[in-house]
Amino acid sequence: MPVLQRPDRRRFILETPAGEAELTYHIRADGGMDLLHTFVPEKARGGTIASDLVRAAVEYAKGQGLKMVATCPYVQSWLVRHPEEQAYFIP
Repeated sequence: MPVLQRPDRRRFILETPAGEAELTYHIRADGGMDLLHTFVPEKARGGTIASDLVRAAVEYAKGQGLKMVATCPYVQSWLVRHPEEQAYFIP
């Protein structure tokens, strides 16, 4: 299933058989996109769902010209594995 953005809920979501996975975000006053929290239902963990959520958020922010902040610990660890995306994040 594709990742959907829900701007009304400030979330990227992906429906799984185990329930809804999500990445919550906040658009800051300075125009940055703060990636706050990633959640994947326990029975859906261990695959690429969390990474798919982060990738969708990164692609959205890049398309909108937004810099990102990685408040979420998962997003921070994702950045270590994807150094090519670090230029789009505010340290």
